Amino acid sequence: MLEKFKISKKLLRELDFGIIIASILIVLFSCVNIYSATFRKSGIYFSKLQLMWLLLGLVVIYIILLVDYTIIINYVPILYWGGIALLILNKFLIGGKRNGANSWIGIGSRAIQPSEFAKLGMILMLAKLINEMEGSINEPKNFFKIAGYAVLPMILIVTQPDMGMTMVTFFIALGIFFIAGLNLKVIFGGIGGIIGLIAIIWNSSLMKTYWKLRLKSFINPSAYDKGMSFQRNQSLMAIGSGKITGEGFTNGLQIASSNVPEAHTDFIFSVVGNEWGLLGSLLLLFLYGIMLYKFIGIAKNSKDAFGSIVTVGVISTFLFSILQNIGMTIGIMPVTGITLPLMSYGGSSMLTSFMSIGLVLNIGMRKKKINF
Repeated sequence: MLEKFKISKKLLRELDFGIIIASILIVLFSCVNIYSATFRKSGIYFSKLQLMWLLLGLVVIYIILLVDYTIIINYVPILYWGGIALLILNKFLIGGKRNGANSWIGIGSRAIQPSEFAKLGMILMLAKLINEMEGSINEPKNFFKIAGYAVLPMILIVTQPDMGMTMVTFFIALGIFFIAGLNLKVIFGGIGGIIGLIAIIWNSSLMKTYWKLRLKSFINPSAYDKGMSFQRNQSLMAIGSGKITGEGFTNGLQIASSNVPEAHTDFIFSVVGNEWGLLGSLLLLFLYGIMLYKFIGIAKNSKDAFGSIVTVGVISTFLFSILQNIGMTIGIMPVTGITLPLMSYGGSSMLTSFMSIGLVLNIGMRKKKINF
């Protein structure tokens, strides 16, 4: 009976432990920074929960590794439509509003973010379809089919409204389409169409006032210094005051005075810059770099298109989220509410990140036939 829950030694030899070690180190670093940002008001509450998500995430990885990913392909439609169902329930029946977006479902004292799970479902579905198309993605019927599966979750997410997660899903799809060999004219045409659509929506009732304010405050931050630009400006001050080596663990003045809103979630990179300085920030980026480099290797060496595309989807998720989150904390990207993978506090983000890592490890571990 217990043999079913064991991974063979031959498979373990193919497991990339570097990815696991890097992800654990990032989360442990996040626990330290979450504690620093919250201990004055909440003690160890949030850092303890983050550690719990780490342990649960490792269990999730182990469970995913037990099942050959080629078997998971058979259940992809259930995972995709399950994510869509959660988004519909969230929108019309049981959703809860946070920070202006109806993007959460309450479960007791906790809440989950359905869009995080729908995002992963979309990656799996696109990978399954592309694998079945066998290089014929540019045929009109195939393109429109796969585009429909990509656009559906985006529509449901943007109506929550959650612009940040919509951007993430869009760039995931873009990365997948590019690697799958979609005609570049179609890709650039799609980007142009999105820009045109945004221009049309800008002057319509569909564009929420606070979306406009966020974009305007990004373009002209000095005009919104006490309003929409407050988070950005405080974050810049925190990171700037950290200089090379930082002000020290729990000694960051900007963090101690609670000047940076959402310091333990969306703006956790501000804590890193403030208390650990440029060196601590570079260390974090180095750990992310190790993970992404190893992800790319797995995508290249996968034994089938499904494995490669899933890995590319995960790479796109991590890469865009990292660039956007850090970009907004240093003022070169608009504030969107996108979390920093494995660093920002939050159960939904942590679990889906570990599920994604588990899938990539599964693909890498089974990149070739193992003779038992």
